[in-house]
Parts: sequence; C-alpha cells; structure tokens
Amino acid sequence: MNRRDFLITTCVAALAPRITLASASFELVAQPVNAQILPEGDPTTPMLGFNGSTPGPVLRARQGDTFDIRFLNQIGEGSAVHWHGMRIENAMDGVPGMTQKVVERGAEFEYSFRAPDAGTFWYHSHNRSWEQVAKGLYGPLIVEERTPPDVDHDLIVMIDDWRVTESGALADGFDNRHDQAHQGRLGNFARALVEPNTPVRRGDRVRLRLINVATDRIFPIKLEGIDGKIVAFDGMPLPNPQGVSNLILAPAQRADIIADVTSADQIAFVFPTRDDPYLLGEIPVEGVNTTRQPSEVPALPPNEQKQPDFDNVVALTLTMQGGAMSRPVSTQTDIWAFNGQSGLTDTPLHRFERDQTARIRLMNDTRFPHGIHLHGHHFFEVGADGSLGAFRDTTLVGAGETRDIVCVFHNPGKWLLHCHMLGHQAAGMKTWVEVA
Repeated sequence: MNRRDFLITTCVAALAPRITLASASFELVAQPVNAQILPEGDPTTPMLGFNGSTPGPVLRARQGDTFDIRFLNQIGEGSAVHWHGMRIENAMDGVPGMTQKVVERGAEFEYSFRAPDAGTFWYHSHNRSWEQVAKGLYGPLIVEERTPPDVDHDLIVMIDDWRVTESGALADGFDNRHDQAHQGRLGNFARALVEPNTPVRRGDRVRLRLINVATDRIFPIKLEGIDGKIVAFDGMPLPNPQGVSNLILAPAQRADIIADVTSADQIAFVFPTRDDPYLLGEIPVEGVNTTRQPSEVPALPPNEQKQPDFDNVVALTLTMQGGAMSRPVSTQTDIWAFNGQSGLTDTPLHRFERDQTARIRLMNDTRFPHGIHLHGHHFFEVGADGSLGAFRDTTLVGAGETRDIVCVFHNPGKWLLHCHMLGHQAAGMKTWVEVA
C-alpha cells in the first residue's frame, strides 16, 4: 500500500442504515452493487452486496431474540450466508456441502436461529468466500445485551482492504496461486467504515465494535483520541477489561472497546507500519459533553460458558503445513495442509461426544501467520503459564509459533475448522469436527 492511498481515506464511509430485527422476519438479498470505495470524485467500484450496499445492512437484535432471515441469491452464481461467531444450531451455519446445499442463483433459503450470546458478530458468504467476501458480501450482526452498557454512542467499525485498479474496478485474480501460497490477497487500498457516521463530543463515552472483514490482511490498530479498555474479543466479554495498546486483529476477529473521548478533533484509526503510520479513518469530534464524569470501564455481563473438564481431556494436535518457502508435505495435494491433509475428507479431524473437552495444540510449521477459526463454538486461548485466556472463535498463530486452545464441544453437528485467511482456506487449509 502506498502512503497516498491511505491518507486519502481520512473520511470514513457510512454503512447501510441500521436495522433492528427484534424477532421480525427480514429479507437479505445478495445482488450486484456499485460502491464508492474510493474517495468521492473517483470512480465507483462494481461489487457484490446485500440489499443494495456493501457492507450489507446492520442486523441487530437483543440477546435471546430470534433472527428470521429469508436469503435471496441474485448474484448470478451459488452462495450461502455464514453467521460468524454465532453459537447456533448446525443446520443454520451456512456452509454449503456441510450444513446445507448451496443456494443457487435465483434461489432462496430460510435462516432462523436464536441469538444465545450478546456481542459483536458478522455475516458473510461462505461459498467461494475468498472471492465473494472480497467483492463485498458481508455485513455486521449485533446482539445487544439485555442491559446494555451506559454509553453515548454505539459505533461499528469495519476494517477492510481492496485490490483496485486505477479505473476503480476490483482487480481480477481471486484464485491467484502465488497470493494463496503467501499472505493471501492483500489490497492496495484500505479504510475503516463506521456506522453510524455521526460526530461525537469530547467527554462522551463510546462503544467501538471493531471487525476485521478483510479476506487476508492482518491489521494492527492504534486508536488515538480515546482513553478506554477492550471489553470483549470475538463477541465474548473479558472478565477483566484490558488496555487498547498492541491491538492486532486477524481476519474475522473482533474487539469491543468502551472508551471516553479525549480529543477535541477526532478519534483516529491508525495502521502502524515500519515506515510512517497510515490513517485508515476517523470519527469527527464536535463539542463537549459537560455532564458525564469519567469513571472506570466496567466488564460486560458474561455470556454462558461451559467450563472445561480437565479430568477428561482429549488431546489433539493440528499442524499447519505448506505454503511458499516451507518444506513440502508428502501427502499434501494443495498448497496448504492440516496434519498432512489438504481440504476436506470424509473423515473428521475428531468425533466428540457432546460436552467433551479438548485441548488442541495448534502448531504453525509454515512461514506465514494463520487465523484459525472454529464454527459453532468458542474456545479458550491458553496462556504461556497454562492459564485460560480470552474466549474466542478465531485465534492468530504466528509463523513458527505454537498455541494451545481448550474447547468444550457442546454444539451437536458437523463444524468447519479452517484458516480465515480465506486465500489459505481456498488452497487447502481446512478440516472439520463432528459433535454427537
């Protein structure tokens, strides 16, 4: 990315209008759209979207409510919708070939699921996702707490990058094998998209729901103009809110931040690099809140967590292999592999009894980082001291690193386990588990 591309993104773009479902039926239509990805005055970009926009509309409900969504596919090829991070029944997970048939062009599918967890989630295509997500088939999905935290603004910040030509079109080559063998499809233009697009006041308390919706890029994020804490990762509250420094979001990861506005000018979202910092976007600050007094940021109410049974643990190892500059894997049939196997087979990585605890060692024997995502469940990241850390659905494992995760497999069905660098998933880095 060059400096000009970043610096001209200082005006954040608004998402589609907020929509509150509250157990009401809703139509979600996938269709071609033209989006003003580049700054005003530059060409628009032909893309894909939902209900006439990309990102798609904000789907919002209260914890315990039911989403009833009629999905209509009008993009001219097969698709489906995955509700990322939602611990819902298997038939609603949106994975063609595993939980449902692909929704062919012109066809529709009825999704209906209860929202068991409050938090920040998102939805996106899960058919040729490395291409359809890159073209814009995604949107935010918000489940509000029964008693939401006391904030003046609740803002969604979706961070993405695009590979665009000078004419404004998306560059071709979504199946580029060189990209897939390295870091994936990295864009040459990036921005932070904020909804709603409204100024805040100095002294306001804001909730920022950050979502990395990029197909492959890892975003380190520095926030300027606020003082606050991270209160949740991947939709799951932290027992003890933590500082916002050194925040890194792999593709599909989320972070909720509650903070007080300290700047008189702007809240800035900055991408630090080895050269100059790049401004992804900003929220303007206008006026002063003279009534709110600074206070500690409280923890959010926890979502339900089944506690691991460490007396009866299944121990597994998942080794990431392949890619450029790595030693070849004899049984590998594609660029990337788990445990020597590329892509899905008829046999799962493991079959679990319901509520069985597993400790899975994730070993990255490659030259690139990978964001490993488990469908239908969250898991604990295990710290270096053996303690249970954040409760997440996607964990970032650096090149050459090893990380253990602990998961209680409580949700029956067949669940995908894959790298959410979607170019890596496309080139073989995926497997599945089954829960009785």
